[in-house]
Amino acid sequence: MPQTLAAGRERPARKDLIKAFIASLSGTALEWYDFAAYSVASALVFGHLFFPSYDPLTGTLLAFSTYAVGYVSRPVGGFVFGRLGDKLGRKHVLVTTLMLTGIATVLIGLLPTHGQVGALGGVLLVVLRFAQGVGIGGEWGGAVLLSSEFGSERRRGFWASAAQVGPPAGNLLANGVLAALAALLTREQFLSWGWRVAFLFSAVLVVFGLWIRVKLEETPVFRELQRKGEQAAAPLREVFTNEPRALVAGILSRVGPDILYALFTVFVLTYATKQLGMPESLAVTGVMAGSAAQLVLIPAAGALSDRWGRRRVYAVGAIGAGVWPFVFFPMAGTGSAGLMVLGVTVGLFWHSLMYGPQAAFISEQFSTAHRYTGCSLAYTLAGVIGGALAPLLSTYLFATFGTWVAPACYVAVACAVTLVGLAMGKADAQQPSMARRDARHPGPTR
Repeated sequence: MPQTLAAGRERPARKDLIKAFIASLSGTALEWYDFAAYSVASALVFGHLFFPSYDPLTGTLLAFSTYAVGYVSRPVGGFVFGRLGDKLGRKHVLVTTLMLTGIATVLIGLLPTHGQVGALGGVLLVVLRFAQGVGIGGEWGGAVLLSSEFGSERRRGFWASAAQVGPPAGNLLANGVLAALAALLTREQFLSWGWRVAFLFSAVLVVFGLWIRVKLEETPVFRELQRKGEQAAAPLREVFTNEPRALVAGILSRVGPDILYALFTVFVLTYATKQLGMPESLAVTGVMAGSAAQLVLIPAAGALSDRWGRRRVYAVGAIGAGVWPFVFFPMAGTGSAGLMVLGVTVGLFWHSLMYGPQAAFISEQFSTAHRYTGCSLAYTLAGVIGGALAPLLSTYLFATFGTWVAPACYVAVACAVTLVGLAMGKADAQQPSMARRDARHPGPTR
């Protein structure tokens, strides 16, 4: 039987909590598999297949531009699905976002290339990438709430980190599939049809994710809002008018992690292969090793934030992340395979210290009735100024200045912006008091 909280809200049974954790993690991982497969392909093959009439650098920049479209379109998903999540519920919206991203990814695997249909191939690629971004934009806020609103208030950092484990899990799976294909096939076979397998495989993963989510109940927090009839009437307008400081804090706090993650999972692939002359398999191995470590590091950082404080753990990660590129690039420049893998792994360690507490930190900035909308907007708007342009700007900065110092300084500035966002955010919430606040004031608190 579910326990009852002092505020009158039922505490879910542990099996429901674990089910929500798995649904949040698996669904986000599946969507990030789709997103990561595109990221890797944009670095390794899309420039050649869809923009072959340009020189290699320009082709790579154009491929990264289509990568950026997936971030620019995220606010559309945040606006549309965030609002629906606060009005209709978390579960139904998350089923829709999963289907949208999955269908777009499968269609990418069926796209004709420039050699078959000319420029139309690139146009269709951009359209489907846009659809991927819309789905991801509506996914994150709901996935965070799915696990955190089922979870124990005293361990909100840990339970909310379920959605945060999704990106490295999806990235690991996508890189693993693409690495296996690259190893089993000749380069000609991989460029001809092998890369498509990774995108078509998404259909199987989406079916599994839908099965998990359809079986899950709505979160107890939203059911309580429905019972009292206290859903937000206009969540978008109310976030901007009643909680602007929370929104700005959430946006700025995400900039550093987004740019660091793009550097160590996307740009590093191009840098290692085109600048350092390393094999593609080595660069992918470094990303996979770091992503595997994050499967443990992210929930550990979330749990640490329950004991040590969100902002403190987050800030340590931001400081380390701002410094590490100045160590990483000289390490990678030695040409040592071991140092390359170690450097990427340590870079993603600093990312984990920020990413683990991030979901709880951002969700705690907003009142209950606006939380899906607020989280989604903070996530997606930050992506536009952070992750969307990061591979493109890193490539441009390196090409313009001819040195790794330029992209390293770019990361350092981004991490400084994150520290400003943390300072703007409210003091770390004590979970029991937050639960009482949610029950008494499900609407705006600012």
